[in-house]
Amino acid sequence: MGLIAGSLTTISFIPQVVRIWRTKKGDDISTSMFVIFIAGVTLWLCYGILLEAWPVIAANAITLVLAMVILVLKFRYRKR
Repeated sequence: MGLIAGSLTTISFIPQVVRIWRTKKGDDISTSMFVIFIAGVTLWLCYGILLEAWPVIAANAITLVLAMVILVLKFRYRKR
């Protein structure tokens, strides 16, 4: 169940990454929300590591990467 839940919540970020990549626009993405979210996911990842809970580790590691990609793309394609 943990693997399914982690997989679904993790892959939910892929459409956003693809959309920003294709449109070259990330203006509607909230920077503060993603910074806070990345902090929370980092803590979940640490928690998973402490518990040696591989579904938690895998899901949060991948989610962390995807969230960081979204944030990087937001800044890369921002209006100047």
